[in-house]
Amino acid sequence: MRRAGEGIMVNRSSYNRHHLKKIKGFLIRFKITAILIVVLIIYFVFFASKINHVQPESPPEISVQKLWGTVDSNGWRPSSTPRSNWPPPPNESNGFLRVRCNGGLNQQRTAICNAVLAARIMNATLVLPELDTNSYWHDDSGFQGIYDVDYFITSLRYDVRVVESIPEIRKHGRTKKIKSFQLRPPRDAPISWYTTVALEKMKEHGAIYLTPFSHRLAEEIDNPEYQRLRCRVNYHALRFKPHIMQLSQSIVAKLRSQGHFMSIHLRFEKDMLSFAGCFDIFTPHEQKILMKYRKENFADKKLVYSERRAIGKCPLTPEEVGLVLRAMGFNNSTRIYLAAGELFGGERFMKPFRAMFPLLENHSTVDSSSELTDNTQGLLGSAVDYMVCLLSDIFMPTYDGPSNFANNLLGHRLYYGFRTNIRPDRKGLAPLFIKREAGHVDGFEEAVRRVMMKTNFGGPHKRVSPESFYTNSWPECFCQVSGSNPDDRCPADNMMEILEGELQRDMTNVTTSIAAMKRGLLTLTIESEVLTTKYEAYDE
Repeated sequence: MRRAGEGIMVNRSSYNRHHLKKIKGFLIRFKITAILIVVLIIYFVFFASKINHVQPESPPEISVQKLWGTVDSNGWRPSSTPRSNWPPPPNESNGFLRVRCNGGLNQQRTAICNAVLAARIMNATLVLPELDTNSYWHDDSGFQGIYDVDYFITSLRYDVRVVESIPEIRKHGRTKKIKSFQLRPPRDAPISWYTTVALEKMKEHGAIYLTPFSHRLAEEIDNPEYQRLRCRVNYHALRFKPHIMQLSQSIVAKLRSQGHFMSIHLRFEKDMLSFAGCFDIFTPHEQKILMKYRKENFADKKLVYSERRAIGKCPLTPEEVGLVLRAMGFNNSTRIYLAAGELFGGERFMKPFRAMFPLLENHSTVDSSSELTDNTQGLLGSAVDYMVCLLSDIFMPTYDGPSNFANNLLGHRLYYGFRTNIRPDRKGLAPLFIKREAGHVDGFEEAVRRVMMKTNFGGPHKRVSPESFYTNSWPECFCQVSGSNPDDRCPADNMMEILEGELQRDMTNVTTSIAAMKRGLLTLTIESEVLTTKYEAYDE
């Protein structure tokens, strides 16, 4: 017999076991469902990423019409006016500074900017810089033959004193010139070298002569006002002579009379090809010429063409330039002004480019005046090329590595109002050209566009080494009307009036001092005469 309540306990136990089984079944099904969901999530994430990876992106588009205009400035505008206390040059300087600027026109241009800054740093009177034209251009035009001297001196009156030559002095009854002590500055010399070594010799001798003076002052200086002085020299004070400006503007007007035009600095010349070590595409005879030139002008170094080209160290050929432009959307109606010296290799390299872009001009074809024809390779021809490229709608350097012409123009066009530049990424383009030569032409133009879309077309951007200050003077020589950073705000509109007032006050003080000296001398003379009269009376 069962005891009381025993049946109930059995039923409860059976019920509990049954309920427990149901719970366990539910948990198992839940776990399986959860695992399936996780697996599905992982699968879809992986599958979606594979789809995105495999599916090609839509072809990049470059608006040619947009490139003909200026680049977005993001609220910045050029400004090299001083923004802090900038006193005029003292009435008395520590001596005279002479410099000899070597190299081509644009290397000389940066040297002139550095010379003005060096004079400011040392409180020196700058003698009009000498241009070493004979060694490079075989042209003896000199500073006076290329630049507007009066404008140069007047423009810098708030910064440094400039004279055309060292004045003669009278000593011991004889008139003679101060003899300059010659110094060779270190390359990229720091400011401290000028305030110690150079200044000491200047005070000792009265004048120093720095030669050679190419790249003899450090570019990166932690003083925005010094950098702005460089911009005032480069983009304002250094103005070509009126006849060069008129000639350049005449060429630009003729080119623009038929619409937009592009300028290209086609750096496919003997010196640059020798420097780069890119020989293999030339004939054996041409290779000998390049090798000889390299041996005579550059340091001995083993260069392998295939390696150099693969990393974008070779100048673009004219054909490669044409292929880039065509891929970007420019057609055969594009007017192109070529700024170039003598093209190495001749017409066979130009023929493919001319077939793509037949409307090619240079300063000789646009203006056949005897002045330009006789000075195609001299300072005049280079100055005209510079101005036409500066004023063109688009500028394209094909080799902006050690090219002073291209680098200076890129910087000037940035300062001139963010004008469009097309700067081929040679390292990014090199493998595309190599594949194309091997017969892989599918997708070539699209790949070129992808590379070029990543380049800067002339807008404000951070300067990163090895980019030169003369290529990109942002942000020192630019300002914002309503910038959040006080250092970036534009100076007062009457800043030039303030500088002029300071200069006039200094000149007034000098005039007052001279008048006082004259009064003192007059008093001294009268007193001397009175004393002389007294002594004469005493003697009698």
